[in-house]
Amino acid sequence: MTKRIVLTAILMLAAAFANAQQMPPGKWWQRPEIVRELALTNEQQDKLDEIFRAAANGLIDAKGEVEKLQIALRGEIDRPQIRRAEVLRIAGQLSDARGRLFERELTMLLDMRGILSEQQWDRMRAALDRPRERQMERQQPMRPNMRPNMRPNGRQRRP
Repeated sequence: MTKRIVLTAILMLAAAFANAQQMPPGKWWQRPEIVRELALTNEQQDKLDEIFRAAANGLIDAKGEVEKLQIALRGEIDRPQIRRAEVLRIAGQLSDARGRLFERELTMLLDMRGILSEQQWDRMRAALDRPRERQMERQQPMRPNMRPNMRPNGRQRRP
């Protein structure tokens, strides 16, 4: 039982890490603004397409399995008489399925990362971090001596 809890915690941390490392959704390498910002070549775009196509079926299957198990778990928990052993069995399967999905997503990310140069990767990371930084700024309470158009670091925000 303890091993399962530890495994679940590790998978949740890994999923959180993966979410922090995710590429933009969809075929981001075909978006004109990203192609321009990263200066992607046609060859890089073709290779990214190949990686996506090679991973697509496996990702769809893995996501489907996670969704099926989530539904099964919800159904089991909603029963008038909870069957603890069944809930734990399904939860274990769900944890395993999430782990497989994470591995497939991470493998695709690593393969895609291998196509980008170091400079392109740095630009991609910066572009991905911008919305997160803005969201964090919005969530931070304003300090008493800060003006509304000031960032927490003391710099003035752009209008």
